[in-house]
Amino acid sequence: MPNLTFLHTSPVHIETFGRLAAELAPHIPVAHVVDEALLDAARAHGLTPEVRGQIARRVAQAAAQGAALVLCTCSTIGGAAEEAGALRVDRAMAEAAVAAGPRIVVLAALASTLAPTRELIASVAQASAAQVAIAELLCEGAWAHFERGDMAAYHRAIAAQLAQAAPQADVLVLAQASMAGAAALCQGIAVPILSSPRLGVQAAALAYERAVGAGG
Repeated sequence: MPNLTFLHTSPVHIETFGRLAAELAPHIPVAHVVDEALLDAARAHGLTPEVRGQIARRVAQAAAQGAALVLCTCSTIGGAAEEAGALRVDRAMAEAAVAAGPRIVVLAALASTLAPTRELIASVAQASAAQVAIAELLCEGAWAHFERGDMAAYHRAIAAQLAQAAPQADVLVLAQASMAGAAALCQGIAVPILSSPRLGVQAAALAYERAVGAGG
């Protein structure tokens, strides 16, 4: 049976997305592909034609190995993966952010993720004729915790930034899937805090059903 393949740029995402898939779509077979070099290349060189080609080849390989649908869980390379035929994990989140706006604050732990997320939200807003104001906040120092594998410290650092940003926002957007755990530390924040994993898996499950149904 064709599967839903998750394309990750860190192995830390396997547990999160595997758990969400089991909860939200237990009938859909899943596979995980991890290629950390894709994010490394995008951070070092940007989304050059060569890097886009590497991403496209990964998406094509997943399809050749049985994927009915590929969901890219990395927001930095998500746009390029989408161009190659994959779904990007943050599109559903961007749609929810535009609906909740107009003041949208995007937080990221990696600077390379800010522009792709801002551009996605802006394109969604334009397509729906919505007026939004997008601000960006880089969570300085948080990524070092992630690289050390200290997810608790990583999420605490992000939560502190969320608390500072909340008064200026109608909705807060966590640009990277790895940031999602910070929301649980922010019970006192009244504005919505959006992250991509759950929304992305829900959207992917619906797209999978359409793809497999159409194919059958």
